[in-house]
Formats: sequence, C-alpha cells, structure tokens
Amino acid sequence: MREVMTKSMARNIFYGGSLFFILIFVGLTMHSHRYIVTTSTNAETLTESVVLGKHVWEKHACINCHSLLGEGAYFAPEVGNVMIRWGVDDDPDAAYETLRGWMEAMPTGIEGRRQMPAFELTDEEYRGLADFLLWTGTIDTQGWPPNDAG
Repeated sequence: MREVMTKSMARNIFYGGSLFFILIFVGLTMHSHRYIVTTSTNAETLTESVVLGKHVWEKHACINCHSLLGEGAYFAPEVGNVMIRWGVDDDPDAAYETLRGWMEAMPTGIEGRRQMPAFELTDEEYRGLADFLLWTGTIDTQGWPPNDAG
C-alpha cells in the first residue's frame, strides 16, 4: 500500500528545502564578498592620494565619457589600465607628468573631433588622479575589460 503525503509532510519538505537553499545562498554570498575584498581590490594599497584621485574622478564625472574597468560611457577611452598602456605604470612621477600633459593639451580645438574639457586641476588633484589611475591598474580584473595593454 502506498503512503499518502499529508499536508504537514508537504509543509515540512517546503520549509526544510527553503531553509537549505537560503543557507546555501547566504554561504555563497559571504564567500563571494570575502573573495572580492581579499583577492581583487588591493584595498591595503589605498593612500590618501588615491582617495583624492577618486574624488576628483567623481567630482568631474569622468565616468560620463570614460569607462573604468568596463563601467561607464564609451565616448572616450577606457582608463582602467591607461598607465600601463602609456608605459608609466612603474613611475608615479612619470604618470603624473604624462596625465597632466595630456589633460592640459585638451581641448585640442580641432573642429569635429571629440574634445575633453579643460578642468583646470591643481597639482595635488593631478597627482591624486594619476595615483588613482595607477591604483586601478593594479586591480585583478581577471582580463576584463578586453582591452589591449600593449
């Protein structure tokens, strides 16, 4: 003879299964968070200058034109690894000089070409922005965005 499932048995299976999958979800969420914080971000290398650079980036809404690590607009180039592409990723002074020179040369005044606004940053803001872009180049993005660094 077959045993029939009662309402209380069905309810126990539902609640037990739900609790099981909620615990799996919470465990995977905690694992992902720990992985991102400890493996990918290089948070221990944050300096006041890097934080200032991020504030400059946000204050001037650079993400409205540039993408950073694949996030943002695609009007202007990706800047997550710009210092590596420029070949100045191992020298903060060279990164500062290169970034400042590039930004001060903008806008070019060439008609019909995309133009970067002149932001008139202070030396400290240029240094902070350069340090921020150097820092973003150290983040392990696992190959994202697909952007040739050479």
